[in-house]
Amino acid sequence: MARFSGKVALVMGAGSAGEGWGNGKACAAQLAREGARLVCFDLSPDAAEETARIIRDEGREAIAISGDAANSAAVAAAVDAATVTFGRLDVLVNNVGIVVNGDVVDLPEETWDKVFDVNLKSSFLSMKHAIPAMLQSGGGSVVNISSISSLRYLGKTYVSYYTTKAAMNHMTRVTAAEYAGRQVRVNAVLPGLMDTPMARLSALKNHGVGEDQLEEAWKQRAARIPMGWMGDAWDVARAVAFLASEEARFITGVCLTVDGGMTLSC
Repeated sequence: MARFSGKVALVMGAGSAGEGWGNGKACAAQLAREGARLVCFDLSPDAAEETARIIRDEGREAIAISGDAANSAAVAAAVDAATVTFGRLDVLVNNVGIVVNGDVVDLPEETWDKVFDVNLKSSFLSMKHAIPAMLQSGGGSVVNISSISSLRYLGKTYVSYYTTKAAMNHMTRVTAAEYAGRQVRVNAVLPGLMDTPMARLSALKNHGVGEDQLEEAWKQRAARIPMGWMGDAWDVARAVAFLASEEARFITGVCLTVDGGMTLSC
């Protein structure tokens, strides 16, 4: 399909936390394969460039930008790179986020602040700088990557992650209402238990799962999902592409769960 022919997309967090396809990397590739020209932004210069290189190797256009998504100047530079290089900005995907263990008693205050900066302030800044650029072209589409943990307690002590993602959902709805009349649509995708490099890294780092235990842990993880299996980054990317496309032209303020039915049962 060529749903994004002539369009320009900025994916924040377009790299991957490890080998394979993370959500942002897959989103960037999916949009490019459907005709968009891409700005791939990531904290890691190498990760941003890897995604951009994959897109270019497939015959599409992409540039890589590195920086801190919680820094206003860095985000503004990414938006400027889109408009200077490609002449416009039509799609913004916010995929920046970290997961940190800790409940309200255990979590250090400085860690709480860091998670809010990375997970929430980054989306605020991206929309702050990207929406004016979209208005220059008559409108656009924002898709924020949230999580089903914004809706339910999932049994892990991730209070800062749960809270930032819940706030992201409401920021999505509020911004959608404020900019609907100016033809900027704002939606969110809420992934469930997915098989991604970040999920594997979190299991190893936050839950003491060893490399030799990961396969069994993944079986148990899949068993929690009504459909019986985990989605992957491409399931997220396809949902993002739909919401960003003209096929969803009358949809705004939606928080779309992509979770195999998990929120129906937990």
